[in-house]
Amino acid sequence: MAVTMCARLFLHRCAQGLRLSPLTPPAFTSPFLSRSHRLGPSDDEMYQRTTVSVMQKEPGAGALIHSYSPRGSNIDGNRVFGPCALLPPAILQWNVGSYKDITVESMALFHMLEPRIEVLVLGTGGRSERIDPKALALLKSKGIAVEVQDAPNACATFNFLSSERRVVAAGLIPPPISTDLE
Repeated sequence: MAVTMCARLFLHRCAQGLRLSPLTPPAFTSPFLSRSHRLGPSDDEMYQRTTVSVMQKEPGAGALIHSYSPRGSNIDGNRVFGPCALLPPAILQWNVGSYKDITVESMALFHMLEPRIEVLVLGTGGRSERIDPKALALLKSKGIAVEVQDAPNACATFNFLSSERRVVAAGLIPPPISTDLE
């Protein structure tokens, strides 16, 4: 019990020296976890790195998005920070900052897959936004249906299509931080 209590206490500097307080320290946030920080060539290692998480469950079962937040999403227990491309069985960091960054080049990832995906679900953040018509025309010419929705509905649509065992992929941009309660 004492070890648990000590683990929850935080040292604070006061007039009498250091004292223990039951307050928790502020959470550490990295500029690399925030999409307001755009990576560039000067960020050499972070700019070049790609992380892939392979999800392996029962054969034929699709991936499920368990939750989402302004920081990212939880996909089958994998925490994903920022925008991501969900291409079962992989989760990739998707280098777009907002719906305005969704172009023909950023969509190339989705039409090069084998087996070819049937439906691409795009979550454009807090609300449904218009996507570059050239990018949508490219996917249509490749035989891929596109659903553009806000992030919450895109997650639900992806889960529904995945549960029907459809060949589906998603491009998800997290919703912005809500300031409604402030």
